[in-house]
Amino acid sequence: MTKILTIVPFPMSEDDIARRSRQRDVVKLDAGTEITFRPVRVSSESFMSQHDWILMDLGVCAAGQSAQQEGFDAVCVDTMSDSGVAALRSILTIPVLGPGRTSMLYALSLGSTFSVLTQWQPANLRYRKVLRELGLERQCASVRSFDIPPDFHSLLSGKEDKAFPLMLETARRCVEEDGAEVICLGSTTMHEAHAYLAERLPVPVINPGPLSYKLIESMLALGLTHSARAYSPPVMPKPDLMAALVAGEE
Repeated sequence: MTKILTIVPFPMSEDDIARRSRQRDVVKLDAGTEITFRPVRVSSESFMSQHDWILMDLGVCAAGQSAQQEGFDAVCVDTMSDSGVAALRSILTIPVLGPGRTSMLYALSLGSTFSVLTQWQPANLRYRKVLRELGLERQCASVRSFDIPPDFHSLLSGKEDKAFPLMLETARRCVEEDGAEVICLGSTTMHEAHAYLAERLPVPVINPGPLSYKLIESMLALGLTHSARAYSPPVMPKPDLMAALVAGEE
């Protein structure tokens, strides 16, 4: 049995988690793979500023820091912001993967340029940040939003008639006007639209959550994990302090 912990970056109800967990139903996983979705205990309300990013990092890291002790074989983070991924990699030796960098880098195995389809303009800052860090600004044809504020709990449920055509129109502009050869969905909250878009666009559409699950399986099968040279372990780990900081915010 392969056990993967997927950390959802917001406190959520069971119904909210169920909507998130449907991502695993659209990808063929190994028979022995089990994915557990776990919400964080503390977070920000959005991803729109550096202030928000710090809170997201803290919440995700606190939620996943004991994953190895709990018997999980790997950790995925359920957000394109990759919140907490670097911190978790510094304290865990099991693979830790976020869909943000993963989907952009994987896109370049399918085409020479890609576009990121985002929900609304204020979120684009974090994608630009990742592109700069990866040195992929030349390979990114565009970052375009269809301008419907994200709902991190109900996702696109109830908004399909309005959101899906807007997403398709925006993605077509990425292809026809910007030259994108691959489309990356800019959020795991958009996973419900993947099949709709993939059937109607002439280029591959990357669904970031399911992609990360399959790549985790590949990493485990190959005996690979992140480099300790790139993610140095802390000189003095303070898991109790991190847990106390999160508990104090509840």
